[in-house]
Amino acid sequence: MISRLPLDEQLDSLRAVLSRNNVLTEVLARTATLDLPGWYVTAGCLFQTVWNVVTDRPPTSGIKDYDVFYFDEGDLSSEAENAVIKAGQKVFAGLPAEVEIRNEARVHLWYEDKFGVACPPYDSAEAAIDSFAATTCCLGVRVEADGRWRVYAPHGLSDVFNLVVRPNPVLAPRSVYESKAVRWREQWPELTVLEWPSGSVTSASPAG
Repeated sequence: MISRLPLDEQLDSLRAVLSRNNVLTEVLARTATLDLPGWYVTAGCLFQTVWNVVTDRPPTSGIKDYDVFYFDEGDLSSEAENAVIKAGQKVFAGLPAEVEIRNEARVHLWYEDKFGVACPPYDSAEAAIDSFAATTCCLGVRVEADGRWRVYAPHGLSDVFNLVVRPNPVLAPRSVYESKAVRWREQWPELTVLEWPSGSVTSASPAG
């Protein structure tokens, strides 16, 4: 079982598994050309690729989109973010998938207006990844200039490989976690979904 391997071997296995998703590897390669500060490809496209490979499904099965986070606190304007999004549309043209780019430094500026609850400012893209509703979502990958993969996995990789969905009651409300878990289990019935812990008090989830 991959989850019982030493961590360095788990990372090698993660790269081997993710590399079977040709769309994902293209997104990684093309995002690198945008030279975005602190960027990661993150969330569903990563752990769902693993789920697909582990359950013998096509690597891209059930993946709705590919999320790209970056962190630029030097310009929090929507115009600056839109310029990056437009540049990304050109870079990702021709891919058979939707790629969504967001500057995580400015999430707190619009989140409350859209969702009715406040989101504290993040200090990095990693902090945004930390706030996903499930620990399984807390995963980010980018390709460095030397071709090396940088993997951010604050909760490790065991749950991802073991098909375990575990709540992360840091910001996300229970309803967000449970609605996602229902949707995921419809696509991947092999999942083990753990219950939201009783007594948890949370506010909102900016992403995930």
